Formats: sequence, C-alpha cells, structure tokens
Amino acid sequence: MALNFPTIDPIIVSIGPFDIFGQTFEPALRWYGFMYLVGFVAALWLLNRKSDSSNGLWSREQVSDLLFYGFLGVILGGRVGYVLFYHFDLFVQNPLYLFKISEGGMSFHGGLIGVISAMCYIAWKQKRTFFAVADMVAPVVPIGLGMGRIGNFINGELWGRVSDVPWAMVFPSGGPLPRHPSQLYQFALEGVALFIILYWFSRKTDKVGAVSGMFLLAYGMFRVIVETVRQPDAHLGLYWGVMTMGQILSIPMVLLGLYLIFRKAPAEGKL
Repeated sequence: MALNFPTIDPIIVSIGPFDIFGQTFEPALRWYGFMYLVGFVAALWLLNRKSDSSNGLWSREQVSDLLFYGFLGVILGGRVGYVLFYHFDLFVQNPLYLFKISEGGMSFHGGLIGVISAMCYIAWKQKRTFFAVADMVAPVVPIGLGMGRIGNFINGELWGRVSDVPWAMVFPSGGPLPRHPSQLYQFALEGVALFIILYWFSRKTDKVGAVSGMFLLAYGMFRVIVETVRQPDAHLGLYWGVMTMGQILSIPMVLLGLYLIFRKAPAEGKL
C-alpha cells in the first residue's frame, strides 16, 4: 500500500502559442515560479515591517534593494552552483550548458554563495557591516526555501529513496516503487522549523553574526538529515558509499554556524 502522487498540472495558466520569427513561444505561469513569487512577497512584507520598527536603521527602499540583489544572487548563484557542483562534466564538454536554463537545475548551496555576494555588495553600498545585512535577512530566507520545496513537490521532482513507511508515495518520474516524499520533509524542516527557530533566536540574541550562524547551523543539520532519505543524484551517487553531495556541502555550513554562534563578538542593537 502506498500513496499515489496527486496529479497536479505544473502550469497554472499559459498564453499562446505565438510564432515569432519562426520560433514558437508559449509563455506560462508555473507553480514552481509562483511559489518563489509568494516567498518573495512574504519576505518583502516581513522585512518592511522590520524596517519600520528599526528606528531609522533601515528604510523600505533599502530593503527593496536588498531583496532585488538577493533574488539575483539566488538565480545566478543557484544556476552556476548546480552546474559546477552537480554537472561539471557537462560544463567541461560544453560551457554553454551553463545557459541552458530551460533544462532546469538549481543548487541551494550555489544560491547561498550568490546571496552572500549580494549581501557583500549591499553592505558596501549602504555602508554597513556584512553581518548587519546578513542578520537582517537570515530570518526570512526559510520562507523562500519552504515555498521552493512545495514547488519541487508539485513538479514531482527531487523525491526520496524507496521506502515502506505508511506515507511513502509513488512518483510518476520515480518508477513504480513508493518513495519518501522528501520535498515535504524539507518544507517542514527548511521552511517551517527553520523559520520558527530563527524568529525565536533573533529575539534572544544581540551578538553580531549569531543569527546568521544559527541559519547556517540549523539548515546544514536539517539538510544532512534529509539527505539520508533523499535519492542521491544518479550520476553522482554516494561518496565513499555513505555521503551525498548535499551532505558534503552542508557540513562546512554547520561548522561555520557553530563558530559564528559561539565566537566572541560585540553585541550591537537588534536590527
């Protein structure tokens, strides 16, 4: 006995098709993209509320700049990270593979590097310390992560390993055997639980970089846990027979998070 994956059209609405210069285009609004839009709007609302109560430390215009460049970091970094971390062989064979976005492929760890780069730019532009920016944005990141995992589930992708748990599910692209719905596990941990932890922790500490550290620590631990039931990438498999690429990339996050939380650092007013 297993649950069947609910049939969900990944396209909410489409327009067309249109023929332009001999090429057929059919613009569409997909659930995956819509989920990220929901996450972006929710993050904007929360950060605007936070800026309104920051006693002039942040303005809504500065928050908009932060989210704009952060979004660019997610898209560009996520794509580059996916290609370099998971399909470097294809990139070596054809460097233009980097631009084949229509074939899909995004990496959280690459997106994290992109966001860090964006925060460095914002810190320089707005004459702030890096952690003043990072501690501001970290508590709202789980919203986008959670919505993205819901998008993964609707697309029927990134499913888990074969399992006989009562809630195991048969995914159309995963073969006839029931599997862990690991996307929903990640939604619960990386989205809901991480948001609650960071919301609580940000109200308990004034230490510079501690909130950013808690994000790295908690996300890294959650990702390592979920990867034990998530299906490894077929072309990568398990390293040393036990670890996935996602776990390897998450371990440095855990270590850096612990350092930022427990290091000696001056306190500056809550952001």
